[in-house]
Amino acid sequence: MFVRRIAVVGTGYVGLTTGACLASLGHRVVCADVDADKVKRLDAGEVDILEPGLAELVREGLAAARLSFVVSVTEAVRGAEVVFLCLPTPMGVAGVADLTAVESVVEEIRDLLAPDSVLVNKSTVPVGTAARTAELLRRPDIAVVSNPEFLREGSAVRDFLHPDRIVVGCDVKDAAERVATLYARLGAATVLTDAASAELVKYAANCFLAMKLSYVNALAELCDRVGADVGAVTEGMGYDRRIGQAFLSPGPGWGGSCLPKDTAAMLQLADAVDFEFRLVRATIDTNTRQRVRMVEKIRLAVTGRRDGSLSHARLTLLGLTFKAGTDDLRDSPALAVAALLRQAGADVVGHDPALSENVDGIELIADPYQAATGADALVILTEWPEFRTLDWPRIATLLREPIVVDTRNLLDPQTLRRAGIIYTSLGRP
Repeated sequence: MFVRRIAVVGTGYVGLTTGACLASLGHRVVCADVDADKVKRLDAGEVDILEPGLAELVREGLAAARLSFVVSVTEAVRGAEVVFLCLPTPMGVAGVADLTAVESVVEEIRDLLAPDSVLVNKSTVPVGTAARTAELLRRPDIAVVSNPEFLREGSAVRDFLHPDRIVVGCDVKDAAERVATLYARLGAATVLTDAASAELVKYAANCFLAMKLSYVNALAELCDRVGADVGAVTEGMGYDRRIGQAFLSPGPGWGGSCLPKDTAAMLQLADAVDFEFRLVRATIDTNTRQRVRMVEKIRLAVTGRRDGSLSHARLTLLGLTFKAGTDDLRDSPALAVAALLRQAGADVVGHDPALSENVDGIELIADPYQAATGADALVILTEWPEFRTLDWPRIATLLREPIVVDTRNLLDPQTLRRAGIIYTSLGRP
């Protein structure tokens, strides 16, 4: 295997995972970040991100002298054969991705890049960004490559080291192949294509996953109305290899750092070329409605009516992160539902295994049993597996009313009913 000298600019979720994993594959990696305190902690092997296996990889890379961290971008890119840009591209006005950070760094390093090196966009960027980056560089000797990441929070290290595919896009074939060889040890299927197609792959994949989640949430509502069991329905669907079992679990809506941003960006891209992408628009609308529907379910469970008043009702929310296994609150559907409940007049408290400080004005209680005490209902909003093993007979005695609304279908209905709990879930009779 060819060992490359690699620079990674940005040590956020994508950048740190990329740097640590590439170092574990034998490459020599220097990661740069503008946050001096963060760099100091990383250089000491301290990782702030909650991600299984990531801290271990960082410490291994440091110990083997294959991984290092610096504040100076100049120092990082000097002599690097491949430079990865892993910078934030947040949603801007009208859903357009904000490329300010990317463009600023490109201008900063333009004259510092080694001749014939490769600049790689790793973050999710709009179609055409590689071409725009090449214009900003004004360095015909440097190829710009799109190499989108497909990392799920909570399993990012595994996703990087055991990928379904590697996508590399560049109009210069040799540059695309050089980037693809970085991953040679992984033995994954590799898609070599043009830059625009590679950029679109990430948006296309995430929009499809969002569509699948919105579909199953709508299906759960239909099951509620006709008396079917969404679990049996999705199991029957999932055995079809064309569909698969993944992303067929109903919930309070999808969120996180990727799907909301990428679906909005896809709509913006479609609008820019005068294409009405109705399917993606309906996917977003269905997701927005799902959060309102969760509040209706809670109203019905607590008051007996879908439009019943929640004024001064005390509700305990279990789980506030956007998914289990992470401490990420970005676009969390749990927080969206919590905000709607508070707007309806409810008093809410929360408990989440990954959080220790109050969030959006929600009082966090470290002990789930204490959190449940005196509540009119308990609501599951994040699918933390430890919630399954709570002492539910005990919780039934602590709640003012033994009501549980499970928006993740996480719990076993029979277990809760035996505990004397009035149990509500999604799409299950």
